[in-house]
Formats: sequence, C-alpha cells, structure tokens
Amino acid sequence: MSTAQVADLQERTRITVSLERNPYDVIIGRSMVGEIGAALAELPIRSGTKILVVSNPDVAGPYGDSCLGGLRAAGFNPVLLEIDAGEERKTLQTLSLILDKAQQEGLERTSLMLALGGGVVGDMTGFAAACWLRGIGIVQVPTTLLSMVDASIGGKTGVNHPKGKNLIGAFHQPRLVVIDPLTLNTLPIREFRAGMAEVIKYGVIGDPDLFSRLEEATDLSDPVAMDPTLLHDILVLSAEAKALVVADDEREGGRRAILNYGHTFGHVVETLTGYGTWLHGEAVAIGMAAVGRLAVQKGLWSEADQQRQLKLIEKAGLPVAWPALDREAALRTLQGDKKVRHGRLRFVLPTKIGNVIISDEISNEDVNRCLESLN
Repeated sequence: MSTAQVADLQERTRITVSLERNPYDVIIGRSMVGEIGAALAELPIRSGTKILVVSNPDVAGPYGDSCLGGLRAAGFNPVLLEIDAGEERKTLQTLSLILDKAQQEGLERTSLMLALGGGVVGDMTGFAAACWLRGIGIVQVPTTLLSMVDASIGGKTGVNHPKGKNLIGAFHQPRLVVIDPLTLNTLPIREFRAGMAEVIKYGVIGDPDLFSRLEEATDLSDPVAMDPTLLHDILVLSAEAKALVVADDEREGGRRAILNYGHTFGHVVETLTGYGTWLHGEAVAIGMAAVGRLAVQKGLWSEADQQRQLKLIEKAGLPVAWPALDREAALRTLQGDKKVRHGRLRFVLPTKIGNVIISDEISNEDVNRCLESLN
C-alpha cells in the first residue's frame, strides 16, 4: 500500500443521516475507538455525563480499556457492563440485565448508553436505551462488518421472540455512530463473511457499481487479505446507502423496506433452524439466493443476474443452499413475519443488479414452488 493510500485511510469520513428530527453523524476512521470521547465532546453533551458502556467479553477484552479511557479523558463518567452476545442471547432476559445495571448506576434522562460490539449488542442496548426512562441517548460503536454496514445505522432496535426474530423492539435513533475499521482485524473470519452478505445486498438493491467492484475484488472473505482501500470504500458506500434510505423513510413505511432484501426468507432459516445455527448474515445470503430464484420464477429478473449474485455470494465464502426445512412450517413462519401487511406476504424482489421492487403479489403457491425448486 502506498504512502498516499495510508494517508487517505487515516482520514476520517463523516456521513450525516439527514433526518428531519435529530439528525446524526456516522464517523468512519481508523483508531476511533480510543477517540469516541473526543467525538462525543463535540456534541451538546454535558461534561460528567454518565455513560453505560455495554459490550461482550470478546470485544471488551481488546477494546474496552481504550473506549473507557477515551471517554474519561473527555470528561465523561463511563461504566462497563459485559453481557453474553450471540443471537440466542438476544432476549428479554438479557435486556433485563442492561436495565438492572442502568438502575444500579442511577442513569438519568441526560445519561447515555453506548453499544460497543456487534449487531446483537447494538440492538439490545439500543432497545434498552429506548425503554429506560422512556428513552435516553444511545451511541453505536459497531465492531463487526455486519453491524458497521447495517445494524448500527437507522435506529432499529429490539430482541427476539421465540416465534420470530426482532418481533419486540422500537425505532430509536442514535446520537452518534463511530466505525473503526481496525476492529475488524480481531473479528472471526466467519463473522466477517456474514457481514459481506449485507454489503452484497447494497449492490443488488441500488448500487451496481459497488456490485461490480466486489466482483472484481481478489478477496472478499478476509479483512486482513482484502485491499484496505476497498474495505474503507465498502464501509463508506454502505453507510451512505443506508443513510440515504433511512433519511427518506425513517420508520420503514415505504422505501426503507428494500433493505429487507434477502431477510424474509433469511428469517425463516434463522427461526426454523434455531437462533445461532446460522449467523444472521449467512441466513441473509441464503435468503438472497432464495428470493433471487423466486424472482427468476416470476420472470422479474434474468437467470444470468441470478448466477452473478450466487457467484458473488459464494466468493465471499457464504452459503447459498436452502436447508432441509418443512415447507408448511416455512409458510407459517412467513405469515408471522413482521413485514406481512393485511395478511399478505411482502417480498423485496430483484429486477436487475442495482434495482428491486416491493411486491405483495406473491402467493403461497409461488412460495411453495420456489421452495420445492430449492430443495
């Protein structure tokens, strides 16, 4: 990597999520974990503010001291809570641990919560912040690729119900999002690959140039082996794409639903195989392959584009094969999905690389035929 490239990567990129009420910034920059306090000090937040930092042991180990030290140096009063992460821990019981700690530490309405970790930590901490005293501020500091490009931006928070993913939750926008690409160096390879599913999603739903760059990349499965400039650009482009959609449709009443590409079938996989069997991004990858097949079946996009999508998913080291699931159980799970409107299933369906539509014109027979073709 050239000296110029290093200098470029040391620069910080600031992206604004331009909501009508309470806009906020996403800051992307190397070594930012230790400078979160300085970034927060630029906001109208009182010195001495108590901050409940929620993390999990795997993240708190390498990054907790740096985060807490930076907050203290900036005049804040942080306290750390470590919880077990993992999709199977994304429950009301874990939420209670966060709320209990908030009570023990005397968090007030001017206090903050800070999520230092992946999407599960971010979702649960965000929901806890939305609930505590009817809503206090949340700062998102994602440390997985999946949470960097998707979960940390947009204010969707929640926990799982035994009968469905994220059925309990709230929209609660963060005060700030801080993304440090260096945290990806300690991320397990499987977790990194799971995050690439969401990156590929952005290419399919609205950025054909990003999709092409991913196709041209030598390696998409390992952050250490990837071109650092490409990785930086992926984070920026994905954050910009998410910010634009969220600003246009904050509470998922319309266009924002395109971000659910691959998720409808993906949630079926997660629910019926048991949370934790597949990582969320792996399930989304399977879901994209499945809904792409459905789109081919309905004559909406070409077999050639479907093959390009499958090849790119596999290039990122992600699964595409539909697991052996009971089709009736799959249909029941789909009917219980939170994206159902007036009893009708809604799917985000691709029409070409870079464009999708939202349709409720998919029958149970269509879904059955698709699932049959996948098995």
